[in-house]
Amino acid sequence: MRVLVTGGAGFIGSPVVEALRTHGHEPVVHDVRADPAADVRDPEAVRRALRGVDAVCHQAAMVGLGAGFSDAAEYVSRNDLGTAVLLTGMADAGVRRLVLAGSMVVYGEGRYACPRHGVVRPGPRAVADLDAGRFEPRCPECGAELSPGLVAEDAPMDPRNVYATTKLAQEHLAAAWARATGSSAVSLRYHNVYGPGMPRNTPYAGVASFFRSALARGEAPRVYEDGRQRRDFVHVRDVAAANVAALEAPAREGVLTAYNTGSGEPHTVGEMARALAGAYGGPEPVVTGEYRLGDVRHITADSARLRADLGWRAEVGFEAGMREFAAADMR
Repeated sequence: MRVLVTGGAGFIGSPVVEALRTHGHEPVVHDVRADPAADVRDPEAVRRALRGVDAVCHQAAMVGLGAGFSDAAEYVSRNDLGTAVLLTGMADAGVRRLVLAGSMVVYGEGRYACPRHGVVRPGPRAVADLDAGRFEPRCPECGAELSPGLVAEDAPMDPRNVYATTKLAQEHLAAAWARATGSSAVSLRYHNVYGPGMPRNTPYAGVASFFRSALARGEAPRVYEDGRQRRDFVHVRDVAAANVAALEAPAREGVLTAYNTGSGEPHTVGEMARALAGAYGGPEPVVTGEYRLGDVRHITADSARLRADLGWRAEVGFEAGMREFAAADMR
C-alpha cells in the first residue's frame, strides 16, 4: 500500500513511516520540516502529494495546550483548515482510506464515579479551587469525592481548551468526508505519547518532554498540581504500530471509527517524573502546586476496543520505556 504520511518527519510521524516500511508498505512523507512547500493547507501541494496514493495517515498538527487563547487562530488554521484541505484533495483524488491522529483531549475530564450518583461528569475546575490547591473534581450533584476510572470511546465529548476543540473538529470533518464519499476513516485517540525524538523546550510539547528537557539542563522536573493526576503514557513505537494496524484492518465504509490508543497502565504524573529522573540519574522532581488552566485532572484510556478489533497491544512497558526515553535523543 502506498501511504501518504502528513507530518511524516515529526515525532510520531517518523516512527509511523518506519513501521509502514517494516510491514512492506510504501510511505510518502509530506511534512513542512522536510519541505517548506509541503503544507496541508495548500491545495496544490496536497493534490501533488496524493498522486498514486492508496491511503493517508494524517499526523500533521499543531499540538499541545499552547500558550493561551492567542494561539486559537493558528490552531484552527493548522489543524482544522489543514484537515479540510487534505480531505477535499482526497475526495477529488479518489483516495478512500484515512487514519487520523486523534487525541484523548476530546473527552475533557475522564470517567468518574460518585458513591451516591454513579457515573458523573464534573464541570471545568474553578480557579478558586485550583488556587487553593483543591485539584480533585467533586460530584456536581452532591460534592462528594469521586473515583477516577477508564474512559471508553462512547464517553461524551467535552473539549476544554483550543487544541482539544480543534482535535474534535478534525474528527467531525473526517466523519463528514467518510459519509459523503463512502470512505473509511479511523481516529486513533492518542493518550500521552512519549519516546525518542520528542520535541524539546517548546510550550507545545507534552509533559514527558518538559521533564526530559529539564533533566538534560541539570534541573529538577517541575510537577504541576500535587503530581497525583492520572495519565496513560504510551510509547511512540506502540502508537506507530496502531497506525499500521488501522491501515491494514478491513475498511468500514462511510463511517469514522474511533479507538483509544493507550498503554492500559495508568500512572500519575508524579510517578512518571520520578521514574524518568531515576533513569536519568536525577535531580529529583519538585512538586510545585502550580497549574495550567485548561488542564484536566485525570484521563486514562480503556483501549479494549482497539485490542479486540485490530489485534493491537502495547508492547513497551512503563519502566522500560522510561529508561529508554531517559537515554534517548530529543529533537
